[in-house]
Amino acid sequence: MERERMSSLQIQAYDYLKDMILSGKLDPDELYSETRLSAQIGISRTPMREAIQCLSQDGYITVVPSKGFRVRSLSSADMEEIIQIRCAIEGFCVHLAAVEIQTKKGQKLLAELDRLLKKQEKALGGRGGSGRDGHEGQAQTKEDMERFMEYDHQFHQALIDFVGNREFVQTFQRSMHLIRLTTQGALAVPGRAEDTLKEHRLIYSYLKEGQGDAAYKLMLVHLMTPLTMHIAE
Repeated sequence: MERERMSSLQIQAYDYLKDMILSGKLDPDELYSETRLSAQIGISRTPMREAIQCLSQDGYITVVPSKGFRVRSLSSADMEEIIQIRCAIEGFCVHLAAVEIQTKKGQKLLAELDRLLKKQEKALGGRGGSGRDGHEGQAQTKEDMERFMEYDHQFHQALIDFVGNREFVQTFQRSMHLIRLTTQGALAVPGRAEDTLKEHRLIYSYLKEGQGDAAYKLMLVHLMTPLTMHIAE
């Protein structure tokens, strides 16, 4: 649901629950009570109920009638569908970006992608990908991997934002929970974080050279990789 149609209390409840979900503070195996959460935030049940319905529509939770809700978990079907959606949207975006890369707007995108690549490199232990323990690209802590994942999302978000299509942006945001779950599962596989960074670097290089077809093909391979890992529950 568009925020313009939501009341301030509804937005407060929605944002609170969304942040709790994305930060992993709500357990997918637990059934949550609308009444208890309303009291916890200090708002009435009506805006909380409306926020829960919006979160359900946006794919973050599954409502259990007359009982409450559960955080939505990732199924194989969910993962396949969200990856197909991303391939359609991001494939288009990366191809268009390559066509317009020499424009002022395109150069600004390159600068942003370069900044995010450096952030990802740092999260993995340095520009060269060498961790402090000597293992190439080994993230040192859970916080390092969380930062790496956040910069990963920002890398893809920058490409979507470049096109300026509001439906693309809203679809990406509505899908963030499932995207995050897919990313978490993929990055848990040894070596996937390092490969992700390498693929991002190569996508960046293709864009910089205006090679739209190459960037497009690599983006599809990059996004489709989790399907071959069988990471869904």
